Amino acid sequence: MRKIDRSRLRSAAAAAVTVALGCTALAALPSTAGAAAAADGLVVQYRTSASGATADQSEPWLKVRNTGSTSVPLSNVKVRYYFKADSASTAYRFACSWAVKGCGNITGTFGTLANPTADADRYLEIAFTSGAGSLAPGADTGDMQLRFHRADWQSLRQSDDYSFGAERTAYGDWPRITAQLGGVTAWGEAPGGNGPTDPTDPPTDPPADGPRLFDDFNYSGHTDPGIAAHGWSVRSNSGGPGVPGAVWAPENVTFSSQSGNSVMNLETSTAGTGASTEHTEILTQATKFRNGTYAARVKFSDAPRSGPDGDHLVQTFFTINDLKAPMADDYAEYDFEYLPNGGWGEPANILYTTSWETYRPDPWEAVNQHSEARQSYAGWHDLVVTIDNSAITYYVDGQHFGTHGAAYLPERPMSINFNQWLIDLAGQSSTTPRSYDQQVDYVLHVKDQVLSPAQVSALVGQYRAAGTTFQDTVPAG
Repeated sequence: MRKIDRSRLRSAAAAAVTVALGCTALAALPSTAGAAAAADGLVVQYRTSASGATADQSEPWLKVRNTGSTSVPLSNVKVRYYFKADSASTAYRFACSWAVKGCGNITGTFGTLANPTADADRYLEIAFTSGAGSLAPGADTGDMQLRFHRADWQSLRQSDDYSFGAERTAYGDWPRITAQLGGVTAWGEAPGGNGPTDPTDPPTDPPADGPRLFDDFNYSGHTDPGIAAHGWSVRSNSGGPGVPGAVWAPENVTFSSQSGNSVMNLETSTAGTGASTEHTEILTQATKFRNGTYAARVKFSDAPRSGPDGDHLVQTFFTINDLKAPMADDYAEYDFEYLPNGGWGEPANILYTTSWETYRPDPWEAVNQHSEARQSYAGWHDLVVTIDNSAITYYVDGQHFGTHGAAYLPERPMSINFNQWLIDLAGQSSTTPRSYDQQVDYVLHVKDQVLSPAQVSALVGQYRAAGTTFQDTVPAG
């Protein structure tokens, strides 16, 4: 029942947005690696499903086995496969075809070795979310059918890769792949001078240049002409979602400097009546964003800036397009929504991610999928959602939050939005004025490329190191 009420309100948001938008053989393996690893409790087994010297994609299939006497949480395990890039500028993409533990519980990020060797200058690091569970003594993960390919889909050369074994067509212990347990090497041997606990560059490997939007929100105020020039609209028109009679107050979108970064603040306030309620929203003027990666660093608040607490507040980062007709199958919306004080039937704080296919406002019918976590998310959080041709995947602070199916993929481009608003006035009956803040550090979209959270962080770091506060190369339409 909560879902129905919630969906009715979000459908109003869609309407509001519409208005607002107006190898060669390997050298001999180290003889001590297996014995040392067994004492530490982990073994990595490997086989390849693509044994050619070159291939469309490399396919390292892996199993991790617990040879110790205590249970091992997989979230404490990291596995590295070492390879030599085809060139210094070549970018790679990771994918999971199938896994006993579930592909949604496995992540893959690329890193650069601090001490390159003749057969390795990069690595693919495999990690696990808490959803992968633990390995009991003697247990293994089962198949992890993994693969990676060049971002440009050109054939890659793997015959000169340190961890590749052309003859390994059946699973067996493979010390040329390393495993860390709690940050300590528990299996394998890295290429010379590159042990997994040695200082190396973080697993980043940002993608090659492509269409992107990046905004550091470096503006003087809501009337700064740069806001419109950079394609944003600060909402001022009336209408939903939220408390009837409320206004959307552009003057409550402000900017300040924090720790050297410009931060945008959305303030929402009320004195317990519709007429006294002020919501805030900023959105792109263009609906030109579809597949790819969306990311933002957002600060959620559990307590008001001033006045009594308890209002049913919604703090958001989302993409959306307009509903052309009831149950139109080309509608799309992808939400991060944080409710610090509950609402929609929830008694306390909860974070939702929701992927929408369509809806009908009257009589109400909705087609969507959501994930949720009932806990506090007060403070700064890195929010990432990726959309490819098979799924929508959400991450919070680098951890997998939810994956939604192909039925919810977008058929048309969308806008990018942030807003903060009150569902109703039932959470707090006081007429004492109070106000709430939601802050945004940056927003990033990379068109048609799926980035890991680590790649997002690296790309943002590059923009800031270069002093770039805004870039928009995403084509219209």
